[in-house]
Amino acid sequence: MPSVAIIGAGPSGCYVAQALCKARADAAITIFDALPVPYGLIRYGVAADHQGTKAVIRQFERLFERQGVRFAGNVRLGADVTLDALRAGFDAVVLATGLGADRRLGIPGEDLAGIHGAGEVTRAWNGYPDAVAPPIGRRVVVLGNGNVAIDLVRILAKGAAEFEGSDITGEPGAGVEEITIVGRSAATVARFDPVMVKELARLAGCRIAVLGAEGEGKGIEALQSLHGHAPEGAAKSLTFRFGLTPLRFLGDTAVKGVEFSDGTVIFADTVLTAIGFEGDAARDVLLADASEEGVLAPGLYATGWFRRGPRGTIPENRADALALATRIAADLPRDGGKPGIDVPGMTGFDGWVRIDAAERAAAPEGRVRAKITTHAGLMALAQNTGETGCK
Repeated sequence: MPSVAIIGAGPSGCYVAQALCKARADAAITIFDALPVPYGLIRYGVAADHQGTKAVIRQFERLFERQGVRFAGNVRLGADVTLDALRAGFDAVVLATGLGADRRLGIPGEDLAGIHGAGEVTRAWNGYPDAVAPPIGRRVVVLGNGNVAIDLVRILAKGAAEFEGSDITGEPGAGVEEITIVGRSAATVARFDPVMVKELARLAGCRIAVLGAEGEGKGIEALQSLHGHAPEGAAKSLTFRFGLTPLRFLGDTAVKGVEFSDGTVIFADTVLTAIGFEGDAARDVLLADASEEGVLAPGLYATGWFRRGPRGTIPENRADALALATRIAADLPRDGGKPGIDVPGMTGFDGWVRIDAAERAAAPEGRVRAKITTHAGLMALAQNTGETGCK
């Protein structure tokens, strides 16, 4: 029986497992993750008020419940197990860890207090273990021209009642009064999904102004439709700006604003950057000789954002995973195979079932769950130590 190790239990890793279950039903598949919970980006990266996007979890659950895929949580690559050990123990190893680091702008003042990356704040708002949500000030500038930037402004612009049915941790925009979203490019080439832009028209307590959205196309139409949105009694404002390139951040120890290359200054006490994500030097070395289909070396593969960079939605990553699974299925031995390995301290899918049940049971009114937000709390349930874990 051939064996496959997938590193990363997010959407790309699960899609590879899903495709391999069909292509090579004889394969023994283990999905490893650094956390004692599966689903990665879906649980901690997708906006907490977009539960429809998170619903893909239900199809991934079948991998572990019905299709014999093994979940091995609480295993950190490089700390708890080496890549060499995995390659020695499995016939195929797939790197599907995504990209976790926020890309930096590389301009003066970037390390001032009050400047945070989208990944950092999104994980905290999504209850990532031991992540601390940064304080958000009264005036916020969001730098970015894509869907992640739209997620940030939507969550900051919402009031408590508008998070009905979500699993948000707290109310991130409770003290926010002014939000300005700034794009370096023109509105005509902004990467917003028009559907997500139009969703902002449902904001109940936020006025919207769109400046500089000239041109044609669905994106421009969506932006123009927002201009002048002014619900009665709105306490917040959102302004779209385009064609402004950040030059430097203003402030001595804490950010006070952003100066742009044309001399424009926008004052702010919080700046959130949504300009993409990046990997590290170790990833660059691994990908140096990668083939177009994700083969790094015999028996070693990569998929998703880890391979392609931060491009593509969850459904688009599915196509990438399907293509890679076809290649892996052909490469796996037809007879025999390596036995796989266990890693001391790893947790199983039964641990996730207990965590999921506890979070749902603890959900406050209007929420679908109350996430356990410490690693210790998750481990208490994952290892079934008898503690409640609800902390």
